[in-house]
Amino acid sequence: MYVTEEHLRLYREEGYCVIRDFFTQREVAAMRAELARLVHDGLLRNVRTEGDGKTHSEHLVNLQICPITPKSTFYRALPFHPKIVETVGRLIGNPFVFYLDQIFLKPAKIGTGTSWHQDNAYFQIGEPLRGIGMWIALHEATVANGTMHIVPGSFRGKYPHERDPHSDHHIYCKVPEDRAIPVELPAGGALFFSFGVAHSTRDNKSERDRAGLALHFLNVDYIPASVWERKGTYKGFAYLSGPAATGGQVEYGIRVAGTWEAEVDRMLASEFADGQAAAHS
Repeated sequence: MYVTEEHLRLYREEGYCVIRDFFTQREVAAMRAELARLVHDGLLRNVRTEGDGKTHSEHLVNLQICPITPKSTFYRALPFHPKIVETVGRLIGNPFVFYLDQIFLKPAKIGTGTSWHQDNAYFQIGEPLRGIGMWIALHEATVANGTMHIVPGSFRGKYPHERDPHSDHHIYCKVPEDRAIPVELPAGGALFFSFGVAHSTRDNKSERDRAGLALHFLNVDYIPASVWERKGTYKGFAYLSGPAATGGQVEYGIRVAGTWEAEVDRMLASEFADGQAAAHS
């Protein structure tokens, strides 16, 4: 069992919890290798603007890929990881679905943060504790390189959001920054936080690139009606637990559950694994 009673208490009372050693270093190396492949293929784009929300910056960079799953069989397998399924199920309750994934890569010295926001300003679910973000440090995440910052307990309220002038599509809010705390993590550590917890990342002022991977999950009872109304079988999410879970067969046309280890092996044997494991050792 990966979630302790203290994890549950902290999540219910403050809206977040941390598991610092969630992934093995072997898994981290494979995740970095697939990130290197995504970068090589030009699948991340700079969403940072010059302050007008439209003109992309030529000297500041915030690289994003969202969603990842359609472009990566490796990352498609990750939400089905048994450790993730057990952990998320205990925190938000079963049955639940995988809802969205994305990576932000902040290059050394010029990488900029993502502004304060609450995920529920996008997702609009009725009970913020029933939706959860899992933020995974693909490299060691520190204050110096702009790690995640959160406002504990902020899921209890809604902050007004408006268009972020420093991004080509994001929204942002103002928060009581005196209540904010940084969450420093080793590579492979994970922060779990409610859809209602205000969070942001800061600029990467270090000499090395830093990336964070975010997965989002939602209890089935809180999927918005607008999502159910979409035509077709696949509605943008995949069941990970409960009677509707098919291991990805219905959603992707292939059984994905149980393929994570094979995907790790594949990436560690790929050309993109060379030097990735040691680059941030």
